[in-house]
Amino acid sequence: MKIEKIKIKNYKVFEDTEISDLPSMCVFLGANGSGKSTLFDIFGFLSEALRNNVRSAINNRGGFKEVISRNKSGDIEFEIKFRNDAIDGKKQPLITYELKIGLEQNMPIVKREVLSYRRGQMGKPFKFLNFSSGRGFAIINEEKFEEAKQDFQEERKEFLLESADILAIKGLGQFQSFKAISDFRKLLESWYISNFQIPDAKKSQDIGVSESLSSTGDNLALVTDYIYENYPKIFDEILVKMKKRVPGIADVKAAKTEDGRIILKFQDGSFKDPFISRYVSDGTLKMFAYLILMNNPHKHPLLCIEEPENYLHPELLQQLAEEFREYSIKGGQVFISTHSPDFVNALNLEELFWLTKKNGYTFINRAKDDETVKSLVKEGDQLGYLWNQKYFKGSGPQ
Repeated sequence: MKIEKIKIKNYKVFEDTEISDLPSMCVFLGANGSGKSTLFDIFGFLSEALRNNVRSAINNRGGFKEVISRNKSGDIEFEIKFRNDAIDGKKQPLITYELKIGLEQNMPIVKREVLSYRRGQMGKPFKFLNFSSGRGFAIINEEKFEEAKQDFQEERKEFLLESADILAIKGLGQFQSFKAISDFRKLLESWYISNFQIPDAKKSQDIGVSESLSSTGDNLALVTDYIYENYPKIFDEILVKMKKRVPGIADVKAAKTEDGRIILKFQDGSFKDPFISRYVSDGTLKMFAYLILMNNPHKHPLLCIEEPENYLHPELLQQLAEEFREYSIKGGQVFISTHSPDFVNALNLEELFWLTKKNGYTFINRAKDDETVKSLVKEGDQLGYLWNQKYFKGSGPQ
């Protein structure tokens, strides 16, 4: 699954912003407060609205007045276009999800929720889901859409939700018969934002099973043990990469203690006894956590990583960028924010975007659309150096 376009209107610093033709790996630059975290929070907002409801997602961000763009009235709007992975080499149709949130009697409600796609470039678009204020319809014979092509005859069913602040994809997305709806629901449920915390990752854990790394990394030891026990070949590949990234590391194990807990132990080839995770460097632990995250067989459709360069040596950032790119090529889209020119030096032109703020609102620019940057890269300049030389206008604090 790959997101190809995002349109945002009246959400915090994004008054009216659109980015299209998104690559598998997108890296965003910008000064502090320019909106990088807010961009990632869009998926957090939608995910929370899916798990609970729109009112809860709004209230947890301070209420409607704090979420809607400053000095703006009207509705908060999102439009996300995505495409599922190709099947037998066949490109899948572009699916569009639209959501409009407004106030009714001072309470947040879903004013409009539509999911649609078309057959081919010129075909008629079909709204497979169309809801407003808690009621609407869904097409129930979606499985015939691909076979019938332009002759598709839709069969609708009306639905009434419990309240107007519930997303229709919350219920309908649980049924495989609504495939497009289910696919988008999975994206919102399975997206991942990294808020890696070194102190949390160094803690021991009660023995148990964790298949995927938490956002803070506090279950790193459990996930390490899970991959080691169930996917030994993948774990060996992680170790090979780890040995290349961190000098001296010969082995990593998730060891069980006598009091029923599990800890990480790092073996330095120069010493007989391994080091418990709380005694290894922060950078070593973070690099290992990233390798566990990106080589886990359970892929996330979308990874959002904020400032991956923290605690890492600049020479490791080139390799880290390659790891993220490899993950995206295998089908997991990656959004990254960074303040590191060294990391940016490892990027391709089409992967880089920068945020600028004017009159309180944020705009998103793409490096490949800037003719000066484009020509300098063609001549051999690296993007991180161009950033230092202030070619990305408005991307710095001044």
